[in-house]
Amino acid sequence: MENMIMTAPVAQLKTNKGLLKTILLSLITFGIYPLVVMSAVSNDINIVASRYDGKRTMHFCLLFFIVSPITLGIAGIVWYHKISARIGAELRRRSVPYSFGAADFWLWNVLGSFIVVGPFIYLHKMFKATNLMNAHYNVNG
Repeated sequence: MENMIMTAPVAQLKTNKGLLKTILLSLITFGIYPLVVMSAVSNDINIVASRYDGKRTMHFCLLFFIVSPITLGIAGIVWYHKISARIGAELRRRSVPYSFGAADFWLWNVLGSFIVVGPFIYLHKMFKATNLMNAHYNVNG
């Protein structure tokens, strides 16, 4: 038993991100909570995937307050595309049986905005993918 190596991480990542919770807390906090939850998503992907793919995702607050306004929103589109692809790649690398990727961003968040509910479906899928990725990381490191 002494030679057994623990693979679980020291700190556990949260697995309670949800669309309804985000909408309700957004109303209560006058739009501040979505900044908190998206910042957590950007931190989580960096913690989970950076040692495997060698990439770093820009912190959401930096994107939201500085980079996106300077680029007239184009950086936001690129950021969501890249983080969606990165979460999807990490789910595949970890063999988590959930389909998510950059195509979900383009189909649900961009094209789905024409049917109004598309961006909400995208956020639900993103939160579920992040929760599954974090749960796998919490157990396996």
